[in-house]
Amino acid sequence: MACAGCYTGHAMDYSIARGSFAGLEQEWRELLPQCPNNHVFLTPEWQSAWWRAFGGDDALMLFSVQRDGELVGVVPFMRQGAGLSFIGSPDVCDYMDFIAREGEEKAVMSLLLDRLAAMSWESIALHSLLPRSLALAHFVPEAERRGYRVDTTVEDVSPQLVLPSTWDGYMSLLAKKQRHELRRKLRRLDQTRSASFHSVTDRGGIVAELECFFRLFELSEGEKAGFMTEERRAFFETMVRALAARGYVRLWFLEIGRVRAATVLCFDYGNDLYLYNSGYDSEYSSLSAGLILKVHCLEQGIVEGKRRFDFLRGSEPYKYNLGAEDVLLYRCVISRS
Repeated sequence: MACAGCYTGHAMDYSIARGSFAGLEQEWRELLPQCPNNHVFLTPEWQSAWWRAFGGDDALMLFSVQRDGELVGVVPFMRQGAGLSFIGSPDVCDYMDFIAREGEEKAVMSLLLDRLAAMSWESIALHSLLPRSLALAHFVPEAERRGYRVDTTVEDVSPQLVLPSTWDGYMSLLAKKQRHELRRKLRRLDQTRSASFHSVTDRGGIVAELECFFRLFELSEGEKAGFMTEERRAFFETMVRALAARGYVRLWFLEIGRVRAATVLCFDYGNDLYLYNSGYDSEYSSLSAGLILKVHCLEQGIVEGKRRFDFLRGSEPYKYNLGAEDVLLYRCVISRS
């Protein structure tokens, strides 16, 4: 007789159980490179940092799926009242998803849905899903097959750029008008003869420079002004420290006349660069300090042979001016009939 929470298929035994960040961290980290949807927002460092900052009174429902005693899947869920959702929130988590080793997706999703069928809940809200997400490719079809109601909508866009091998190749991708405008801005900054770029990659240096990042973030014009609440700042500090310890963070600055004029916080993960957040001193708007620093980061990605420059969630015009193309983000709500 099979045990509760177990699934037998292809002569292998699968099991699902509640887990903890501390108990799963090492195996989780080792599993991610074997997953087809691997990205920085699925790392245990990111997930645990978010939970510590925002988990509050919600209930952690972190499931581990094992095959013959080996971790093959992680379900980073939490409960909010009668609803379930991924650990995370769209305001700071650009992508969310399930975690499963390639080839194990069907078994992981099947076992999870078996477990969910025996639980009390009214809806499951899955935000920030990439088109290639396991949620869309495997969980949603299986949920529909079992009779659940599924509503899928476009939630946002996440512009991305597949990087060419050379800077000239990149420039040729841009429309003539945008290419001309970018060259004009680069020449104007160069004419100051006092501009320099500075990158910080070691954990100690990044932690020491965070205060400067926050200062430039708060000096930025537009929507950034009200974004950095005390709660979000605490999350940024925890998350950056954790990811920097793994070598996943790069903090860039543009200095003009020895004054920090702009900053960019990027994630360097899996041969991709993710432009997570930025800030600039509006006193240097005439030199397009914020934009030029982003261009420098992109150029460094090309020099280093990175695969993709991901501008992440949001349809800000500068992303398209720099050659990015939209990738849709979806939201799925699964309800019991």
